[in-house]
Amino acid sequence: MADHDRYNDSSYAEGRRNDLAAADGIRSPNYGIVDAPRDADAGMMGHEKAPAGSDPSLPSYNNSRDSWQATEERKATLGVDGGQAQNIFSSGEKNYRTVGRWMAGIILITNQVGIGILSLPGTLQTLGIVPGVIAIVGIGLLSTYTAYELLQLYRRYPHCVNIVDMCKVVGGKPLEIVGGIAMIINICFTCTSATVTVSIALNTMSEHAICTAGFMGVTVVAFWLLCLPRTFAFVGQVGIPATISVLAAVLIVMISLGVADPQGAPIPFEKEVKVVGNPTFREGLTSCLQVAYAYAGNVGFPSLLAEMKDPSSDFLPGLVILQSFSIPLYIIVAVTIYCLAGQYTTSPSLGSAPPVPAKIAYGVMLPCLLATGVVFGHTAIKFMYVTAMRWQKATDQLTSRNLRSWGSWVGCATIFWLLAFILGNSIPVFDSILSISSATLIAWWTFGISAIFWFHLNRGQMFANWRKIALFVLNVLIIVMSLFMNSAGMWAAIMGLLDVFNNEENEIRGPFTCANNALF
Repeated sequence: MADHDRYNDSSYAEGRRNDLAAADGIRSPNYGIVDAPRDADAGMMGHEKAPAGSDPSLPSYNNSRDSWQATEERKATLGVDGGQAQNIFSSGEKNYRTVGRWMAGIILITNQVGIGILSLPGTLQTLGIVPGVIAIVGIGLLSTYTAYELLQLYRRYPHCVNIVDMCKVVGGKPLEIVGGIAMIINICFTCTSATVTVSIALNTMSEHAICTAGFMGVTVVAFWLLCLPRTFAFVGQVGIPATISVLAAVLIVMISLGVADPQGAPIPFEKEVKVVGNPTFREGLTSCLQVAYAYAGNVGFPSLLAEMKDPSSDFLPGLVILQSFSIPLYIIVAVTIYCLAGQYTTSPSLGSAPPVPAKIAYGVMLPCLLATGVVFGHTAIKFMYVTAMRWQKATDQLTSRNLRSWGSWVGCATIFWLLAFILGNSIPVFDSILSISSATLIAWWTFGISAIFWFHLNRGQMFANWRKIALFVLNVLIIVMSLFMNSAGMWAAIMGLLDVFNNEENEIRGPFTCANNALF
């Protein structure tokens, strides 16, 4: 049958609709409603007009590419397990895709606004107010754009349930393996920073009642228990109290600094506030890494997309909610605390307050710290769980409540948090764990990998118009920046950690220590 005749044959048309429903987002009785692929930069994919007399509901004909959508993309869209037309969380005993627009915004805020905010006043102390604010706004806007690039790839390949699935679509099995290992290491670092911060809080509130390693052990057990629920909807439920707690904690610190001198300041003291700082190269780079850490949530965004009811429509408003909340909050908190504490600003910044308010602030901040560990830990455990179930060829039981699914989930959670405990005791210093986290993989997961995804989505049309050319240049610069942060940033972070260990005045002299890591 000739191609033109096929377009007019009704049975052939119906068959093509069913076969390609998943790939082109067509409403089909066999596949249901699947997210339609989108253009790499705006709207729906542009299609050329089909031959005269053809069925307009069919996937459109495009002479600039293959006769149909490229075979490689069509296969990828059908799923990493070979022919799954829909997200694997849509089927099974329980539907995991329950997150709406507002819940997505709350989860994104919980995902991003947490530990990173505590280092920002110290960043302004190093960089100065003007460069520091520019860094906060600039890196925040850049992370917003790279998060949007993740949404673009998801619209094209809606079967992806985590960022590693996206890596497989772009780079095949090799990039999937590298991405999977890198994702676990990255999130483990993030959860380790949460563990270290909670240990600092407990040491501060209890005046070092027990060994620091013991506090980390208690914290990890709490994280493990909170990660046992298997859906992101639970994470959203803990998001509201977590957000309230971080707002209350920084408000306590700001009010206390407004009525009393900062911790460790002589009476009277002359406040020093730098409009423009004069940091060394290493200090400036470390400060930028800490700002990048405050926007480190992108790695978990694809996992959230996979559990949203309508991610194509609802994720972008949720992202706007997130950045409209977080960027102004970061600026207000960083500038206010630094201007009030001056040269006595500490990192984490809660220690800048007088002793009693600082202890209260740490106590109020605990829900936010726990939520940070839960949302990132849940992301890593969900990836490990899906991988384990695929290895067992039991993806049809992913949402079931049987022994295999629960045993796999609990086992993955146990392994992950054991790794976080070991890593936390290896690097028990707040600034160092943040900087090393940013330098190792956050630079790639927040910025670099999204730029690589853009090149995949736009291959063959990168220079189609001035807008594409501008985005091409931007994404090249993002990759170069990620490489720089990954190399020079790692050097700066490790040298900073060694300085802490070699400092005679510091109680923390090495890993797996019982020494007090509180700021006072």
